Amino acid sequence: MQIVGYDSGDDAGLLVSDGDGLDYVALDAGTDLAYTLGERHCAGTVHEETHIACDAPRAPYCRDHQYTWVCARCTGTCLKDEMDCYDDHAVYLAAFAPNVFKVGVTKHWRLDTRLREQGADRAAHIRTVDNGRVAREIEAGIAETVTDRVRVPTKREGLHRAVDADLWNEFVAEFDPIETFEFDYGFDLADQPMAETIATGTVRGTKGRLLVLDHAGSTYAVDMRDLVGYEVEAGRTEKDVQSSLGAFG
Repeated sequence: MQIVGYDSGDDAGLLVSDGDGLDYVALDAGTDLAYTLGERHCAGTVHEETHIACDAPRAPYCRDHQYTWVCARCTGTCLKDEMDCYDDHAVYLAAFAPNVFKVGVTKHWRLDTRLREQGADRAAHIRTVDNGRVAREIEAGIAETVTDRVRVPTKREGLHRAVDADLWNEFVAEFDPIETFEFDYGFDLADQPMAETIATGTVRGTKGRLLVLDHAGSTYAVDMRDLVGYEVEAGRTEKDVQSSLGAFG
């Protein structure tokens, strides 16, 4: 079996191929996850619900199967042969605990979904425009002073913390938001989970790409992208992992 993909957001899960078909492993809170990681190589591709395997050593994807979404690099000048983003787009601000704020763009109908996919703690919808080109132009202007990317390690560092509400409210007020959002991922963490790459433990939940697991008396935060490409066997891992001080209490 091989982990060949994942979903973040409300319906978070891992996509596992056994060579004959695909299984979707839901990552609901309380789920007991029990896989041992083996060798890692390219995850291949999924086409029409069929996994097409690839044994290239580069992971999670080799050059032939790596996909780059050109719209993510757009700043208002279309990078495609023909512009096709003519539906309404939302420009938003997102907060990641305790005090990291970013600007972003998504299709209007995907706004709530996109924020959850990123693991935002709070967010503000600040503009709606009728195509992606204009949205990217607005984003690029704001990105001169506000970051447009927050990396997973930064998000992991704030898993046990809350957003600085005063700082966030002061920041958002400058943009006269259309609507605001608050998200609760239900972790109730006293300390920052340790970074680890495992697929064994009791699921606390997910926050964007981060999977939070309790295992052997400690809590871990796993970047799900780091699991993609691993061959797995059913059964709890015997891998030695760092333990938190609480594991010895």
